[in-house]
Amino acid sequence: MAHGLGGEALEGLERSCAADDRIVSAPGAVGLERIEARFRGNAFDLHRHDTYAIGVTLDGVQRFHYRGALRHSLPGQVIVLHPDEPHDGGAGTEDGLRYRILYLEPSLLLDCLAGTALPFVEDAVVSDPGLRGTLLSALAPLDEELDDLFVADFIAQLAQHLKHHAGEPAKPMGRTARHAAALARDYIEENAGRPVRSDELEAVTGLDRYTLSRHFRATYSTSPHRFLLMRRLQRARRMIEMGEPLAETAVAVGFSDQSHFNRHFKKAFGLTPGRWAVLVHGVSATRSVVAQPRDIR
Repeated sequence: MAHGLGGEALEGLERSCAADDRIVSAPGAVGLERIEARFRGNAFDLHRHDTYAIGVTLDGVQRFHYRGALRHSLPGQVIVLHPDEPHDGGAGTEDGLRYRILYLEPSLLLDCLAGTALPFVEDAVVSDPGLRGTLLSALAPLDEELDDLFVADFIAQLAQHLKHHAGEPAKPMGRTARHAAALARDYIEENAGRPVRSDELEAVTGLDRYTLSRHFRATYSTSPHRFLLMRRLQRARRMIEMGEPLAETAVAVGFSDQSHFNRHFKKAFGLTPGRWAVLVHGVSATRSVVAQPRDIR
């Protein structure tokens, strides 16, 4: 039996049904990535990333493992995955799956939370029309860029929904700890094109590497090392979407060889770089997609 969001979908959510697996990326905003994905069968192997993944199932049944349990999301339900939590994903029935999802950097939420820690929503599948409506306000116009004023209001609304579904009041973060973590994060972002050493972060923050690591994880729900790794892998995804060859991409983002790149990419996104290229371009992974050079900084 086919499942669909039907009349619950907002205007702008087209109901075209493509038989082929596909990922479509929206124009980006700082710290906010939006995609639509269509799959049959298993889509992503077990992986984890350092962003929230929050999306709406549109058609079919979304099936995934998360925190030791098998979960299912039906059309209209919202999925909320916390940063750095392993999960997989795919279609739960032979009818296939279509969903839209955003990947949100934790730093955007922290700016709204007045010093409290990131909200943890234990129930990964949420039935909440208000939360769904807030998400679709950003996910429905997938072909449009989101302006700064919209993003600020959207993040503020989303933060309130997540705090509500987290259930317990978040504990306040120490000002010193949060400031040190922010300094380290900014430094890593500015130097993501090269290896960053622990003694550099110690000099920037004034904390020893072990204390800083604890504060960083408490603030952003991931480690400084994984934060740096994910910045490289996100740059790699942009290069693949622009049609850059995989071997050149691996070198450009700082991996020693393509095998090293493939391994880390799959751990972060649940599929190989070649598979990602097929999904975004609709071409064989063995073919080269040639594009004009662009600034990808």
